[in-house]
Amino acid sequence: MLVETVKDVFNVVQNTLDLQSDKLSVEEISTVSSVSGGTAEVSRLDNVQMEELLMFPNSVMGMTFTLAPDSVGVVFLNQPEKIKAGDRVYRTGRVVDVPVGERLLGRVIDPLGNPLDGQGPIVTVHRRKVEREAYPIMSRSPVSEPLQTGIKAIDSFTPIGRGQRELILGDRQTGKTALAIDTIINQKDTGVICIYCAIAQRGTAIARVVDNLKKYDVLKNTIVVAASGDETAGMQYIAPYAATAIGEYFMEKGKDVLVIYDDLTNHARAYRELSLLLRRPPGREAFPGDIFYIHSRLLERSTRLRPEFGGGSLTALPIVETEAQNISAYIPTNIISITDGQIYLSSPMYQKGILPAIDTGRSVSRVGGDAQLPAYSSLVGPLKLAFSQFEELESFAKFRSHLDADTERQLKRGRAIRAVMQQKQFAPVPVVDQIAVLFATTEGLLDNVSDKLRDKAYAIISNLMKTKHREITDIILRREKLSAENKKQLAADIREALINERVLTVKQV
Repeated sequence: MLVETVKDVFNVVQNTLDLQSDKLSVEEISTVSSVSGGTAEVSRLDNVQMEELLMFPNSVMGMTFTLAPDSVGVVFLNQPEKIKAGDRVYRTGRVVDVPVGERLLGRVIDPLGNPLDGQGPIVTVHRRKVEREAYPIMSRSPVSEPLQTGIKAIDSFTPIGRGQRELILGDRQTGKTALAIDTIINQKDTGVICIYCAIAQRGTAIARVVDNLKKYDVLKNTIVVAASGDETAGMQYIAPYAATAIGEYFMEKGKDVLVIYDDLTNHARAYRELSLLLRRPPGREAFPGDIFYIHSRLLERSTRLRPEFGGGSLTALPIVETEAQNISAYIPTNIISITDGQIYLSSPMYQKGILPAIDTGRSVSRVGGDAQLPAYSSLVGPLKLAFSQFEELESFAKFRSHLDADTERQLKRGRAIRAVMQQKQFAPVPVVDQIAVLFATTEGLLDNVSDKLRDKAYAIISNLMKTKHREITDIILRREKLSAENKKQLAADIREALINERVLTVKQV
């Protein structure tokens, strides 16, 4: 009886495989019914798949985007101007995919894996579908390792963990891309593989990013996936999914990966354009289709895997552009609800020259605190409290000519904290130096340092950690808390060094 059951199962499986092979062997050809703005309508292709690659004359490629009983909506991936009504369409039987592997490191490619850097073709063994389901919950591990950005305001107040999704949002020209590039630069020699995905950016802007990555010697560990503003809306639409597919390959190999999507506002616009041209039925609110869905299924693929599934991580830093600081608009609120926190860049702060212009009141990390190094924990609480009190006091102090000593002291401490959180672009700060400077701030050792001598004071503290406090450095890197004795000794040595280098006087400390 058991033998007969096994034979029956075998016969069913064999018949299914035979039917599938027969379907794949059928060559399907159709014609273009109409062409409109980078999209086309094709008369019926009975066995075509969603997101299947279609071949047109003159080596033009398209992707199936909508399926109807008697027609197929197609978005072009290149040179749509070469296609006209009546042209032949050929099925490829292949869903849109992208090459993956080590050979992509240091290269600039389009979302289909074609090189854009003039360094010759890229030959890889493996390819992956640009769209795939996210890993289920039971395959994931908690976020427990920090991803250091080198930016003091982020690593202390809104830390990011490996496998987290942290949104960067703000108005135009507030430094969103600068934060992302500094984060990539800080991954040098950490083993983290970085992927920068440019969506509908100007070609000059993409070239500037690539030049900066070369200048700081991090391009060799980075992959740039670019769909510039000159590309079709179809290429811009698949770009972030292709970048994620490349990152997932390394994640499953046990590597830690950082993916930056710059930016998802342009991605939503590309999808809206395609939806309108192909007359997709409206979904949520004003946008055709469901913008929330296309971004949630993208960002849900970022995670940290359990060891049996590879043990790697994929950290996502999506960028979104706001208008007139309106974070309650449709796209920002969508992605805020999907991600694990946000870093908000303030236009008024940027205009005042406070860089990076991170608004600590509106920025939050819902996961990264669990992964933050323990040495930060005893420093961040007092700093946040003192800074929030300072911001309120500063606004009232403008209207008073005389202030009591306690208020003066709080204002001085707040200004010192704000000054510490500022830093120049392309100058990420090592984690040990960050903690030492933040510690000096909480101890009030930087309250009386003049603006002209601040950079010198930070350099003195950094040199002190390298030369005299190797033991404390090791404690920090071992993810241990500083003892009361460690703190006492460190405060005394910083005070002495600042006095000896004439940054402070004995009376000031």
